[in-house]
Amino acid sequence: MPKTAIAAAALAFLIPGAPLPAAAATPGDLSPTASAQRPGDRSSTAIGWHTCPTLSDDVIRSRNVTNDRIPAFRALLNRLECGKIDVPLDYDEPRGRQISIAVTRLKAADQARRLGSLALNPGGPGGSGYYMPVELLMMNGDNARLNDRYDLIGFDTRGVGYSAKAPCPPASVPRPDPGPLTEEAAKRIFDAEHAANITCGQSDAAFLGRLTTLNVAHDLDRVREALGERKLHFLGISWGSWLGAVYRSAYPRRVERMFLDSVALPKFRLDDFEDGRAAAAERAFLRQAAWIAARHETYGLGTTARKVYTEVLNLRRALDETQRRYNDLPMALDGGLISMWAGRGSPEWPKIAAAYRALRDSANGDPAPAAVKDMLGRPRPPVPPDAPETFNLTTSQAVFCNEDPSRLGFADAWAAYQQRLEKNPVTGRFLRFSAACAGWPLPVQEYRARHGGGSLVLSGHRHESISPYEWTLQMRKAIGGKVFTVDDDMHGSATKEQNCAVEMVSFFTTGRIGRGCQGVATP
Repeated sequence: MPKTAIAAAALAFLIPGAPLPAAAATPGDLSPTASAQRPGDRSSTAIGWHTCPTLSDDVIRSRNVTNDRIPAFRALLNRLECGKIDVPLDYDEPRGRQISIAVTRLKAADQARRLGSLALNPGGPGGSGYYMPVELLMMNGDNARLNDRYDLIGFDTRGVGYSAKAPCPPASVPRPDPGPLTEEAAKRIFDAEHAANITCGQSDAAFLGRLTTLNVAHDLDRVREALGERKLHFLGISWGSWLGAVYRSAYPRRVERMFLDSVALPKFRLDDFEDGRAAAAERAFLRQAAWIAARHETYGLGTTARKVYTEVLNLRRALDETQRRYNDLPMALDGGLISMWAGRGSPEWPKIAAAYRALRDSANGDPAPAAVKDMLGRPRPPVPPDAPETFNLTTSQAVFCNEDPSRLGFADAWAAYQQRLEKNPVTGRFLRFSAACAGWPLPVQEYRARHGGGSLVLSGHRHESISPYEWTLQMRKAIGGKVFTVDDDMHGSATKEQNCAVEMVSFFTTGRIGRGCQGVATP
C-alpha cells in the first residue's frame, strides 16, 4: 500500500464524511421493537470468548510502556476478556459472507453500581482498539476510575488487527529529490500512486469495498447487542469521532453518553481536509513565532512574532535553494523540514527554536548541530515480530477512498498543492503532495451525519493543526451536542491530560461536564 498523504493523515488518526442520499434508510431509522426487520438474523448474535493472546515484555515495551509499568499493564491484561463476533461483510446481503470482528472487555470493578458498556476507538481509520481498555487506564488515575462502573469495550474494526483483513500488495512510490517539488516529480508520484490504488482496490474488491465507517458502525451495533446492552456509551478520538457521529446517526436510540475528542470534519473531501490542516498549521506557527520572540535572548531569532516569522520563512527558502548537507548525516535537509517543524505542537517548541537557530548558524560540510540531530530523532527500535498490529494501512486507504468523492486528477491535485504553498508560506509543505485516492476503482459511498439520541460532547482543541478547532464547530452544527474546549494544540489529549480526563470521567459517570480544560500547558 502506498504511503500517500491519505495514509499519513490516517496515521494522525482522522477522517471525515459526506452526504448520504436522502432516500437511503439506515437501521437506526427503525423502531427499537423492529430489530427483527433489520439486516441479518440477529437472533444468533453472540461473542465467542477465548483465551487472550500472550504478550511478551518486549511487545509491551513496544507499546510505550516503561519497565516499571509492565506489572501494572500485566495486571490489567490478566483481567481482560477476548472474543470474536461474526458479522455480515455486506449488510445488504446479511446471509452472505460473514467476517469476524475481534472484541475485548474489561469488566467494571463495581458490578453492583455498573453503568453499562463503554466502547472505545483510538482513531484511524485503521487504528487497533483491541488493547485500548488497558492502555486508557494506564494513562492516568482519573481514566482508571472509568472502569469502576463501566465495562470497557475494545475492538479491532473490520480490516484491522485480529479482525478479518485483506492486505494490499506493496507499492513502490518514487522519492523526490531534496528541494521544492517539481511538476515532473509530482507527476511521477501521482502515476505511481494512481497505479497502486487501482491494484489495491482490485485485489479483493468484495472485501475492500465494504470497508466504510457506516459498516463499522453496523458492526459496533452487533457488538452492543451481543453484550446484551440496550444502549451503548462511546469514547472516540480523531477518526473515532467520525465513527461516533455515524453510529449515533444510524442508531439514534442506541446511544447513552458519547464523548468525541479531536473532532473530524462533518463532510469529507480530501482537498478540503488538506487545505484545513495546512491553514491551521500556519496559524499554529504564528503562536510558535510569538513564543520564540518572547525568548529572543535565548534563541536570537527576533524580538517580535513578525520578525521570527520572517527569519524562519527566509530559512525555509534558503534551504530550498541550497540544501544543507552535514558531513555526518546521510541525507540533505531542505525547506520541507522547516514546514514540518513549524506546524508541530507546543511541547516541542524549545527544541524546534534551538534547531532553527542551529540550522541558520551552521553551513554545508559542518557536523550536524546537536539541536538538529535532536529534532531529527533517533531511529525507533524494531517492533517485535510477534507484536499485534497497531495500524493497518490498507484499511486506512480503503475507508478514506471509499468515502472521498474528490479523487482529483493530476492537474487539479497539482493546482491545489500549489495554492496551499502560496496561502501558507511557512507550513504549505506540512502535508506532502500525493495522488491520494486518484484511480481508486471502487464506488464512492458517501454518508451524511445528522442529529441523534443520547448525550453528546464534542471536545475540540483550540489551537490544534491536525483536527482544526473549526471542525468541532462544524460538526456541532451538523449533529448537535455540547462543545468542550481544550485550550491546547495537541491531538487527542483530553484522555491523556489529568485536568481534562477528570472532566471526561465526570461526564461518563454523572452526565455533567464543564465548558473546557487547559490541556497540555504551553512551555
